[in-house]
Amino acid sequence: MLITGCKGHSLPALPTEASTQAKANLEAELNVQRMQIAQIPPPSKTRFMAVHNFDSWENPYLTLQAGSMQLHVTLADANSTPYGQGGMLRPVGARRQVLTISPDKLGEAMTAIPLTAWPYGRVVAVEEAHKTPPSAEPAVRRTMESAVATLSDLGIVVYDLNEGNLR
Repeated sequence: MLITGCKGHSLPALPTEASTQAKANLEAELNVQRMQIAQIPPPSKTRFMAVHNFDSWENPYLTLQAGSMQLHVTLADANSTPYGQGGMLRPVGARRQVLTISPDKLGEAMTAIPLTAWPYGRVVAVEEAHKTPPSAEPAVRRTMESAVATLSDLGIVVYDLNEGNLR
């Protein structure tokens, strides 16, 4: 007796217990990140819409590249007195940190930023990397779309500082 089978047709893959568990873990992690971000006050449009360059921007911002991003964070001044603020003894640049992260770590990076580094509330400025070669522009756009989706999922407003647009 000869047994033959159909070729070229396969049954759709059923979700395995491992993939279902992995999705549940990701959703739980996202919910924890949302709760941490919710501690940051809502964005103050009157404060951040008046800023038109990255030198004056005080909240975290992202510079997006193909497959990676730089997170710029300005930490709050530990000295609460106005004496010497921004001067030679207390420069703003000494409180700035730049971290290179992968797009899949964006949620973790946002929750690690101290609450005092969000003076405008839950809003992040974004920009594309300067002097991007034309061949890398589609990859930068994909990174932008991924970042905007992740930030929106976390409840963070995305502000394109160069164009003055909310996303």
